[in-house]
Amino acid sequence: MAKERVNHPDHYKSGGFEVIDIIECFSLNFCLGNVLKYLLRAGRKSEDTHIEDLEKARWYLDREIASLKKLREKPQKQSRETRVSED
Repeated sequence: MAKERVNHPDHYKSGGFEVIDIIECFSLNFCLGNVLKYLLRAGRKSEDTHIEDLEKARWYLDREIASLKKLREKPQKQSRETRVSED
């Protein structure tokens, strides 16, 4: 019997848990869901892609961090602009 490659593949399951279920349980957004996906499958899908999966996880994590930083800067920038226009 061929391995399942679409529904419930082995490289996304461990200990009775499937990555998608964890992502949904914690309501992770796209970037954080991909971080978790690539971290948990690193070295399990193929030993040849172990480092690549970790690099992909880092890429999505860096993108999420940059997005959060941008959101934090926006209210501060608007606040400064409001003060300047009031003077």
